[in-house]
Amino acid sequence: MGVRISPLLPVFSENMNKIKTYFQEAYTELVHKVTWPTWTDLKSSSIVVMVASLLIAVVIFVMDFCFQHIFEAIYGLF
Repeated sequence: MGVRISPLLPVFSENMNKIKTYFQEAYTELVHKVTWPTWTDLKSSSIVVMVASLLIAVVIFVMDFCFQHIFEAIYGLF
């Protein structure tokens, strides 16, 4: 009587081949098929995101400020 591990080796080997194939295909796609933005495009997109984030933050601040004063006025009546 012994431990039989031989049926596991083909399954392990097959899974390792699938993982290896996955990484090879991912690398090939990233290097040869993906269109990466230029440095200029990347900078302009980053600026758009920063400006939009700033505008959204200002709008939320103004809304919060207004609601705070409105509710203080309402609560002051009671």
